[in-house]
Amino acid sequence: MSAVVETHNLTKRYHDKLAVNTLNLVVQEGEIFGFLGPNGAGKTTTILMLLGLTEPTSGRASVCGFDPTHEPLEVKRRVGYLPENPGFYEDLSARENLLYMARLNRIPEDEASRRTSEVLEQVGLSEDGRRLVREYSRGMKQRLGIAEVLVKNPSAVILDEPTLGIDPDGAIQVLELIKGLNREHRLTVMLSSHQLQQVQQICNRVGIIVKGRLIVQGEMDELGRAILKGRQWNFLLDVGGGTDGLENDLRAINGVDEIEKRTHGLFLRCTRDVRPDVVSLVARKNLPLLQLRSEDPTLEEIYLKYFREA
Repeated sequence: MSAVVETHNLTKRYHDKLAVNTLNLVVQEGEIFGFLGPNGAGKTTTILMLLGLTEPTSGRASVCGFDPTHEPLEVKRRVGYLPENPGFYEDLSARENLLYMARLNRIPEDEASRRTSEVLEQVGLSEDGRRLVREYSRGMKQRLGIAEVLVKNPSAVILDEPTLGIDPDGAIQVLELIKGLNREHRLTVMLSSHQLQQVQQICNRVGIIVKGRLIVQGEMDELGRAILKGRQWNFLLDVGGGTDGLENDLRAINGVDEIEKRTHGLFLRCTRDVRPDVVSLVARKNLPLLQLRSEDPTLEEIYLKYFREA
């Protein structure tokens, strides 16, 4: 796969504040890449440099084969951008907003009308296309924002917190839409977010930025194996009845390395497969076994591990 986004020691300094520090980032063609970090980590500053909306202090970037600092219009023709709070003309309909955006991108009227109908269908707003945007919910506006991005038929899209402030059902709809666009149209997506559970649902790879520095990037399976080290087995144990003394008995099992209390049960990090020993222990204590399942590291565990090290 070729790189759609690639940076080399990309740096941005505002007076004495180092907002982005020698960033080396790669987003491959056709993937959904999660760009993660806390507020103020440098995510939005990085995006602005990738779009040619602010110049780096040093280093360089390539987006769709173009330098955003010296060829910003070429980048903007090929990349769609959805900011955290997309703006619309509230007294115009969704369709009128999209047609206006098409004109700004110099798309001929006939083609603009066709594309507008297509993207409204893609984002599930066909029946609401003639409604005024001021009547839209937050989730509908986010989907309209994605439609606005798609009007110019981009090669890649950059989405900044696309589910922020949306109710759970609306967030699921937006995530499904992003997955569908990637799957059906091979659209490259760079997704900036701090919603770790949502990112884990749809992203192929992730990069974690803290205090302007990219501390890790890679596939989640690969990052998960890296934090496990010798603890290759993770299990979630949930039993019914009284559990007095169970945790101490579990710690006595050879191979149980760490135990963490969860909302439903105990999370065991182990250096070997301890399931036969755990089942035997639960049976001896006459406790009903509700579940004992293997679990891979979550993105939250991966994120916290690298965040703490940074």
